[in-house]
Amino acid sequence: MPEYNVGILGATGAVGQKFIRLLQNHPWFKIAALGASSRSAGKSYAEAANWIESAELPSSVADIVVKECTAKNFSDVDFVFSGLDASVAGDIELAFATAGIPVISNAKNFRTDPTVPLLIPEVNPDHIQLIDTQTFTKDRSGWIVTNPNCVAVPLTTSLKPLHDHYGIKSVILTSMQAISGAGYPGVPSLDILGNVIPHIGGEESKIHAEPLKLLGTLINGKLTHASFPVQATATRVPVINGHMLSVTVELENKPASEDEVIERYKNWVSPIKELDLPSAPDFPIYYHNSPFYPQPRLHADSEQGMRTSVGKMRKSNVLDLSYIAMAHNTVRGAAGGAILNAELLVRKEYL
Repeated sequence: MPEYNVGILGATGAVGQKFIRLLQNHPWFKIAALGASSRSAGKSYAEAANWIESAELPSSVADIVVKECTAKNFSDVDFVFSGLDASVAGDIELAFATAGIPVISNAKNFRTDPTVPLLIPEVNPDHIQLIDTQTFTKDRSGWIVTNPNCVAVPLTTSLKPLHDHYGIKSVILTSMQAISGAGYPGVPSLDILGNVIPHIGGEESKIHAEPLKLLGTLINGKLTHASFPVQATATRVPVINGHMLSVTVELENKPASEDEVIERYKNWVSPIKELDLPSAPDFPIYYHNSPFYPQPRLHADSEQGMRTSVGKMRKSNVLDLSYIAMAHNTVRGAAGGAILNAELLVRKEYL
């Protein structure tokens, strides 16, 4: 494989730091440029970043001089990963795309754009064809791809086998979201220690909408969203990493038993399995037989944090099925998911 020079926008933030850690020793991608705000520009990365990752700051990036996030400062990269905050991501990502630099974003700003793929490679790899409908540049050299909200990832991944085999009529869930999802410095300790916060601003609307785009059908370059309703309650819990979901689903076609559904999960085959992508987990969906699993502390880091764990499948007294799903929010639900998107785009010759 050729080596790609990549830039990271928002490199000093929590998501940007996760990109840097996960890209160390990547076989295809080499960090060539780091971008942040004007406060950090001109400083070495070691000086500019308050490094919060558990691994040491990589020596390969410590001396890289941080630049402002302008396209002219990143003219030597093949594409950029964006870990920018949504408050600034929209204008900056648009400027990069119109300058002919592909953007693979973790931000929410372009997720609802009908021409921009909202992508989980194991769920909707065909949606990358939406890139062909984008008009950021006349020669289509600049484009944007996004990865979903950190709850929408395990939710949609866990719904995929049900959607394919039975059809979905409605979904109700409660998310129990780790504090790392709030970024750094995150939630004040006096609010979260020994407590559960029953609201996360702006979160529930994303959980309602994004699975419908992800599970939509692409025909002749036009995406038709799935149409089932989703009702979510988003809560913050005193867990460091790993968003856990309690999900109840109503199905179009009823399975004979919960054992039948469990077998669907265990026998599910990822549509990208044969592509041999470096960051792809061997088991994107893993079903745990123990009713005590999955647990964030035990399973968030499974397969380098890229696995969605499912367990406690049972018939529901209200709808049809209830289960637990969980995934690492800052890896699978953020930087790791974006890197996997980039790997798919390489294999499909968009990069």
